[in-house]
Amino acid sequence: MHPLLKIFFTGMVVSFIGSLPLGTLNIAAMQISVSDGVMAAMLFSFGSLLVEIIYVRISLVAMDWIRKQEKLLKALEWVTLLIVLALAFSSFYAAMHPKVEKNFVLDSPLPKFLLGMVMCAVNPVQIPFWFGWSTVLFTKKVLLPRNDHYNSYIIGIGIGTFIGNCVFIFGGLLIAARINNNQHILNWVVGGIFALTALIQAWRMWRHKGAVHKLEHPEEVTHHIEEQYEKIEEGFEKITHHDKGDEN
Repeated sequence: MHPLLKIFFTGMVVSFIGSLPLGTLNIAAMQISVSDGVMAAMLFSFGSLLVEIIYVRISLVAMDWIRKQEKLLKALEWVTLLIVLALAFSSFYAAMHPKVEKNFVLDSPLPKFLLGMVMCAVNPVQIPFWFGWSTVLFTKKVLLPRNDHYNSYIIGIGIGTFIGNCVFIFGGLLIAARINNNQHILNWVVGGIFALTALIQAWRMWRHKGAVHKLEHPEEVTHHIEEQYEKIEEGFEKITHHDKGDEN
């Protein structure tokens, strides 16, 4: 496999898998798709995606600078916690008041594209995630400090994240169709997910296991990532052998 293709597919696979666990942004995109339609949810996803790509690009060339921004990262963790708590409260409020169909946080006057950018920008979780992956790929010399490598990597990440978000966007519509007019059920479920996310965020902050800790102790992140990369590498090898077998 060509090195640039390998970098592209690695970024896409990692980003897609990383976007599947329940989180603030993908659940928000799902709720927006149900309340405001697919286009609004897509705009929200594109906004969050743009910021994620910017964070990845920064992590490739200015990680030493990011590590020094300890106070900023801790402040962002508090902002993220407050936003998730507000999302949980507004979902529970909508569930208890049938006439209120929308989450009032996600129904803010901000355009959905800007809302996605803001919610992603204040969420520092993806910074140590992508720093860990970039470190492993640099170590294994899969990713080299070259613009063509960076561009392939970032394009793959963007496409993978978008596909992952689409799973939640269209999945939310399917769930809404199944429960018919019982919108309050979906609001209870989404509110519960946001509440659980807030509890996990608060626990990590209390235990000092947030973004700052992960950046200060990258070995805790990279060890797990190396195991994941070996599985991805095995998948690439199987695909390569299969293609060679078809050519023969």
